[in-house]
Amino acid sequence: MFTIDPQSSTPLVLQIVDGFRKLIQDGSLRAGSKAPSIRQLAHAHGVSVFTVVDAYDRLVAQGFLASRPHSGFFVKHRPKSEAEPGVSGHGPHFSFDSMWYLRSIFENRALRMKPGCGWLPGDWLFEDGVRRSLRSLANDSVDLGGYGEPKGYLPLRQLVRDVLAEQEIAVTSEQVLLTQGSSQAMDLAARRLVRPGDAVLVDSPGYPNLLFSLRFLGARLLGVPRTPAGYDLDALEQLVIAHQPKVFFTQPRLQSPTGSVAQLAHLHRVMQLADKYDFLVVENDIYADLDPEPRPSLASLDQLNRVIYISSFSKTISPNIRVGYLAASPDLLEDLAQLKMISGLTSSEFSERLAYGALMDGRWRKHLKVLRERLAKAHAIAAAQLLKVGFELFAEPKAGIFLWARHPNMANSGELAYKATEQDILLGPGHLFGPEMQPSPWMRFNVAFCEEPAIFDYLRAQCPPLA
Repeated sequence: MFTIDPQSSTPLVLQIVDGFRKLIQDGSLRAGSKAPSIRQLAHAHGVSVFTVVDAYDRLVAQGFLASRPHSGFFVKHRPKSEAEPGVSGHGPHFSFDSMWYLRSIFENRALRMKPGCGWLPGDWLFEDGVRRSLRSLANDSVDLGGYGEPKGYLPLRQLVRDVLAEQEIAVTSEQVLLTQGSSQAMDLAARRLVRPGDAVLVDSPGYPNLLFSLRFLGARLLGVPRTPAGYDLDALEQLVIAHQPKVFFTQPRLQSPTGSVAQLAHLHRVMQLADKYDFLVVENDIYADLDPEPRPSLASLDQLNRVIYISSFSKTISPNIRVGYLAASPDLLEDLAQLKMISGLTSSEFSERLAYGALMDGRWRKHLKVLRERLAKAHAIAAAQLLKVGFELFAEPKAGIFLWARHPNMANSGELAYKATEQDILLGPGHLFGPEMQPSPWMRFNVAFCEEPAIFDYLRAQCPPLA
């Protein structure tokens, strides 16, 4: 069929992809013919099953293969006039690679080392509290036969109201909408506020899920450069004046991927610009519980006049409990609740009750204290290791989950990330987080998954030494 050279500098995954593409393009493999099974191809070429899975995933995304459940992979019919995916006359195009990698983060958890992932290890989460809540639910008379309330389980909304009051954000429980994680909350806000062609401000770098969602809606993304202190305020104002955006989606605190925290002066300036130039702000504050310092938020400064506030319990209780929330002005909240009903009826009351039970557990606050201390130690260790390998750090927040780093002698972290999968390592290449999805030397590191020495051995071997 084709040969694979383990000594080649081209990653094995790419060799398999290129081999199939050539066979399909020259007619050696006709439309409708079945590709070898994953295990057959892995055995024939002496590569891992995971390598073949990755290659087939890419070929499906590129339109060369089609996956049929319980049957395997088949060559897909491709019109001769069809342009090659990912190829244009405007420089590198990373949309396919980014979508593949984003999907792999969730599907390919079999990778042993995950410094590029976005969640916490299972034993860092509130597993005992979830189990106690689950046992309590099993003994309650929970109505499993109907839908939950449109805005979500009332006792949990009341608890969110009280949590926000502690952060000096004054809301009623009717201004709180429970969602299936923060991702649904951001999607609802985007669909309510954004129309095709609208100029939308986003953090640069920023949150990949949000960026993909906004692109899908047809928004024109305007990247506001992040700095260790928050934002490049001059660049922000220039973008606002030139493009008159409708909304700014931002994550001021412990931002993903940079870990940076916006200073109070920066928050004030953002709200001054929002008032002066009449745009809304969607504040993603999903890491608030991981912050050991009490800090103001955009919502606390604005009191939900121009701000939609979003947060989640998934990061600290369990990512499998998809419970997030948003808070907004009364009129806007009602629109968002209606959108939630249109797209998915209600959220899961069972999950919301489960989260509520965990949050009401007497050991919840102690869990957060221990988690913050554990993350602070992990930050110190990961930062020291990255510096030793020769990386530069964007910021050192000493809290939250992420460090954003680059090696001076590495221009494109995407290539390093793809090669890393061959070594059972999931990395977070920088182009995933950019509004323009251009090659980037930066990488996101999850400090909670940076304990394996093999990760830094790999980086040391792949990154050219500093002169």
